[in-house]
Formats: sequence, C-alpha cells, structure tokens
Amino acid sequence: MRRISDWKNAGVYIGNDVDCSCIAPDVIIHPGSRILGAATSIGPGCVLGAEAPVVLENCQLGRSVDLKGGFHSGAVFFDGANMGSGAHVRAGTILEEEANGAHAVGLKQTILLPFVTCGSLINFCDVLMAGGTSRKDHSEVGSSYVHFNFTPHQDKATASLLGDVPNGVFLDKKPIFLGGQGGLVGPSRITYGSVVAAGGICREDIVTENQLLIPAMPPAGARSYELGVYRRADRLIKNNLLYIGNILALREWYRHVRPLFIRGIFDQAVLDGGLKNLELVLKERIKRLGNLAGKFEKSFQWLEANSGKPNEIEDQKRFHATWPEIQRAIESAEFQPGNVFQSLEPGESYIKTIQSLEPSAREPGKQWMQSIVDFVEQLWS
Repeated sequence: MRRISDWKNAGVYIGNDVDCSCIAPDVIIHPGSRILGAATSIGPGCVLGAEAPVVLENCQLGRSVDLKGGFHSGAVFFDGANMGSGAHVRAGTILEEEANGAHAVGLKQTILLPFVTCGSLINFCDVLMAGGTSRKDHSEVGSSYVHFNFTPHQDKATASLLGDVPNGVFLDKKPIFLGGQGGLVGPSRITYGSVVAAGGICREDIVTENQLLIPAMPPAGARSYELGVYRRADRLIKNNLLYIGNILALREWYRHVRPLFIRGIFDQAVLDGGLKNLELVLKERIKRLGNLAGKFEKSFQWLEANSGKPNEIEDQKRFHATWPEIQRAIESAEFQPGNVFQSLEPGESYIKTIQSLEPSAREPGKQWMQSIVDFVEQLWS
C-alpha cells in the first residue's frame, strides 16, 4: 500500500482525512490531482487525471473507473464508469457500470443506469436515465443538451424519468436517444425506444415506445402570464410521484440484489455510497414536491378569482390538502421481495449475470419493483 508521502512526492495532494487503505494499490493518480474526504474510496484499476487534474471529494469508485479531469464530489461510480475532462459531478449522482460522459459534462442528483452515454457540453441535473442492452446498444444524450430543472415559478419539482427502474435494471429494453443541441423541460417522462430529434426543446411526455418526436417551436410573441400560477397540475404531480416510486424501486434493488455481487471492501463502499445517494435523492424529491404543494395555494386562489378551469382548481386544492398524508405514506412504506430473486445466481460479473437471466427469472423481479412504483402513483390517482 502506498503511503501518503508517496502520493505527495508524485505531485498529488491527499487530504489528511483520507484513509489511504481505501485506495487500491494499483490506482493511477496523475500529478495535480487532489483527493479529499474521509468517505473517499478508490477501487482497483482506476485512473484519475489522465487529461487534466481531478478533484475527488467523498466519492466512491468501483473497479476500472476512469475520471480524466474535473471536479467530483459526493458521487458514486460503479465498475467501468468514466468521465472526460471538465466534468462537474456533484452529490446525489450515481453512474452505474460503464455509464459515461465526454468532456464538460455537469451532473447533479442524476442516476445513469449501465451503458448510458452523455456526449459533450451537457448539463443534466435531477434525471434518472436507463435503456440499452450493452455497451454497443446504449441510451445516448447528444452533445450540448440541457435538462431544465428550475421553473419561472421558482420550484424544482422537475425531475425527469427517461426509461424506468423495473425494466431498466434488467438491461433488456431498447435505448433512448436525445438528439444534440436540444433540451428537456422537467418533469418529463420518456419511454424506451424514443428518439427526440436534434435541435429541439422537448416539453412533452413520450409514453408510447418507439416514437420519434420532432419538438415544435412555440409561436413567437408576448402573452399574458402570471408567475406562480400552475396549469396541468395533475401531470406535475403524477410525474413527480412516478420518479419517487422509481427511486424507491432502485433502492430496493440495491438492498436485495446488488449485495450478491460484493467482492470486497471497494465494492461495499460503492454500494453503501449508492444507497446513501438514493436516500439523498429521495429526500430532495419529497422536499421539492412538498414545496410544490405549498405553492399551489396561491395558484388555485388566483385561478378561482380569474375563472380558472374547475378541474385544475380541484386538483391543486386536493394535492395541497392531502400532501402530508401522501408524504407519510411514502416515508413509512416498507417493501419485502419475498422469494422473487431466489433464482438469481450471482457470478463474478454483475453485468454478465443480469444479461444472462432467463425471462422466467426477470419477470418476478420486474413485477415486484413495478408494484413499488404503482404503490406511490396510486397515492394520488
């Protein structure tokens, strides 16, 4: 095991709170990099700073993770994940096996399931993305893409679900393609096999598989607009609850399936970090949805005074009144898989094991995790 003095002599700064026993002996850290935080763990075969200095703070890295340059704090990288130069990766982010980004990619509270690929110059905050069956068949975010996660009403109940967890974890669904130089307005849902044409801003859900969407350009001009007044509240509520349900389902997958693939302390650190980040994301989504419920009071009062649609007013009133009950149900829910994963026989490779599962082994797990999502969705519907 290398000593702190060895790293410092190589031009690498190691914080005094870093436990060097949590850095695998064969890790390569290029000069100019800084390693910080008592929670930092760097697994075998990792390479940091090959293109530019890396700042790594309280992150957990699996095996053969390649971070070429940039700032990474409070993030989790499973085996084979990689990021290019200029990355800005913040807390709540999870990159699963072989998920990756090119240069100048910003991620926060974003979860990329295996193989998901981000091009260059991307800002992706508050997103869960899945899709694809292998490294050659993966979901893709085109270069210069933005997920818009803050509204004129000054709320962030805007997380978007691209794919889902009950199907996505089994690595057997068609990829999603978001064309470059575009954007997605959250909270949105986009299902498998979807293609969003380059150069457009997607403002709608795509809930039918195998669709090409060419986003329409809104007509130019000024029109009356009241800040703080919501429309389509039912969609906002449903999309937020579906996102929360998927986070809960992924948490259960991490609790019941991923532990079967632990090979040592570095794998355990990544799993623990992943669970911690899922709890962080869950807490944030509940907080943001609660804030939305509070903002509805001003909104439905304005709509009542200005002849708003009765159904819209009723939706906002009902969610404003019932949110505390919904929140308690989410936070107190417990899920037990029973024997749905009993036929899963883990091998050395998580990816190869999941890819080789027979349909009879996949379906019970899919149904159980979908029941978690359905439980949360039905709290509203």
